[in-house]
Amino acid sequence: MTKQLHRRNTVLMIFTIFALSINMRPAITSIGPMLDTIREQLSLSNAQVSLLTAIPVICMGVFATLAPFLNRKYGLYRTMLTMILLVGIVTALRGFIPGFPVLIGTAFLIGIAIAVMGPLLSAMIKQNFPDRAASIIGVYSFGMGVGSATSAGLTAVFFEATGSYLFALSIWSVLALIGLVAWLFAMRAQITVQQLPPVVVKNQREKMKSPWKSRKAWLFLLFFGLQSSAFFSIITWLAPIAMAAGMTLLQAGTLLSIMTTIQIFLNILLPQLMQQFPARKFWLLFMLLAGMLSLGLFWTGNHSLMWIGAVLMGIPLGGLFPVALLLPLDETETAEEAGAWTAMMQTGGFIMGGLLPLLIALVYDWTANHTYTFSIMVGLYVLMVVLTFLIGDKKE
Repeated sequence: MTKQLHRRNTVLMIFTIFALSINMRPAITSIGPMLDTIREQLSLSNAQVSLLTAIPVICMGVFATLAPFLNRKYGLYRTMLTMILLVGIVTALRGFIPGFPVLIGTAFLIGIAIAVMGPLLSAMIKQNFPDRAASIIGVYSFGMGVGSATSAGLTAVFFEATGSYLFALSIWSVLALIGLVAWLFAMRAQITVQQLPPVVVKNQREKMKSPWKSRKAWLFLLFFGLQSSAFFSIITWLAPIAMAAGMTLLQAGTLLSIMTTIQIFLNILLPQLMQQFPARKFWLLFMLLAGMLSLGLFWTGNHSLMWIGAVLMGIPLGGLFPVALLLPLDETETAEEAGAWTAMMQTGGFIMGGLLPLLIALVYDWTANHTYTFSIMVGLYVLMVVLTFLIGDKKE
C-alpha cells in the first residue's frame, strides 16, 4: 500500500509539473497569430505590438532571482499558488478590458510569474527526481511545447470563430485552471523545495569562482540569448510573414502549429540522441543548418516551400533550448556551480531574447520590408554557428 501511495504521488507530481509547464508560453506565443490584428485594431506600430512578446521574455531574465527569495519567505506552496493564479487572472483580464495599456500591463505581470515559476519547477525536479532529472526535464520541456503549439495553432481558430482577438488571447487562462487544480492536489503530498540558509549560500559563493569571470560562461550566455532571440523572433513574426506572402490567418496559424508540434517531440528526442551519441558540435551544427535552410524556404514566399520550412524549423526550435540548458551542467563540477552558471546564462540570455525580436519590429517599422527581418534572423543563426565552434564539444 505504501509503495502504491508513493507511486501515485510520483505520478501526480509529474502530471503537476506538466500542468504547470503548459502555462509557461501561451500568453506569449498566442500574440504571434494576432500581431497584425492587434496592430490594426489598436492603431499601433510594429514596435509597440512587439512589446507584448518582448516584455515577458525580458522579465523572465530580470525577475528570475525572485524565485529563491519568495520560496524562502513564503514557501513553495504559496509562491507557486500565487504565480499560477497570477497567470490565470491576468490572462483572463485580456478578454474583459480592451486597450494597449492592459495588454502591456498583463504582459509584464505574466513575465514576472513565469520568471518565478521556472526556477522553482527546476528545483522541484532536481530535489524530487535526482536520478531521473533528465527525463522529468523532458516532461517539463514537453509541457512548454504543448502550450506553445496549442496556443500558436488555435488562437487564430478562436479569432475566426468569434471575431474577437480579446477572446482569442484570454481563452488560455483555462490552462491556468488546470495547473491550479493539479497544484492543489499535488500539495497534499507536502512537496517542498529545501534551500540552504542565506549565510551558507553566501559562504559557498565566496569559495566558488564567479561565472561572470569565465570566458566559457559568457559564451553560454551569448548562445542562450541568441537561441532565445531566434525562438521568440520566429514565433512572433512567422504568422505576419506568412500573411504578407498571401496566406490567410488560419493558414498562417496552421503553419505555426506544425512548426511547434514538431518542436514538441524534438524537445525530448534530440537531447536523448545527444546523450547516446555525444558529439555536441555535430548536433548543434545540424540543428543550426536546418534552421538556416528553413529561413531560406520561408524567404521564398512560396507556400509549398514554407510548409516544408515549418517542419525543418521545428528541429532548432525543439533542440537548441534543452541543449543550451545542458551546457552549464556539462562544464561545471558541483550543483552550486551549475546553478550559478545557469542563473547567469538565463538572466542575460532572456534579456537578449526579449530585445532582439523588438529590434526586428523597429527595423520593419522603418523599412516595411521583411527582407531585413530575414537578414537579422539568418544573422542570429550564423552567430550561433560561430559560437558552436568556440564552445566546442563536451568537456571530458
